[in-house]
Amino acid sequence: MTRWLHLRLRAPLMAFGGVAIDQVGPTRDFPSASAVTGLLANALGWRREQGALHQALQDRLEFGALVVREGRLLTDSQNAKLGGKDRGWTTWGRPDERAGATYDSPHRRRRDYLADHDCRVVLRLLLGEGPDLESLAAALDRPARPLFIGRKPCLPSAPLFAGWVEGADARAALAALGLPGRALWPQIDDTPGQDLADLRNWTSGLHGGNRRVCEGVLP
Repeated sequence: MTRWLHLRLRAPLMAFGGVAIDQVGPTRDFPSASAVTGLLANALGWRREQGALHQALQDRLEFGALVVREGRLLTDSQNAKLGGKDRGWTTWGRPDERAGATYDSPHRRRRDYLADHDCRVVLRLLLGEGPDLESLAAALDRPARPLFIGRKPCLPSAPLFAGWVEGADARAALAALGLPGRALWPQIDDTPGQDLADLRNWTSGLHGGNRRVCEGVLP
């Protein structure tokens, strides 16, 4: 049997991201591979510019997810009027500046959240260099920085590390939790699956790449 780390993702608001178009930021019901990678890296205290570490962790990651309680979709519409000298916060170490006069129309964007969603994740690491499962569990228990689920306002309402579970594969590990719900797990053998675009190129900082997954209901 393989040992899997059990994560409890529960919060008043959370966001798992999705394919963004223009100013619309959607959310999926299940966490993406890039989101789980970022969450673990944040707990370990890694910085965004450490792309090689992030990439190696994502490449080793195997996980399944289970929705224990379906959250309610909440949409946040944001409006801001920007002036010519206004500057924005960025993740690359310097403020984002814009040229030109003040816009007469506000800058608009939309962000979707899941309210009172409860999702469980079981994960293991494939062979390779980097942290082991025990290091990840310790980091989640005592993270180097405050953790959030998807976006910075999304603070967890319960400890993320929820113990260990055993299973031959991700689906079996999810079933071993004994919780019913919709589940997502990596495709196994010739089981019918679908392509999911949830991988990130941590060197370029852009999302790109698919993995094969299966979705079903666990009794």
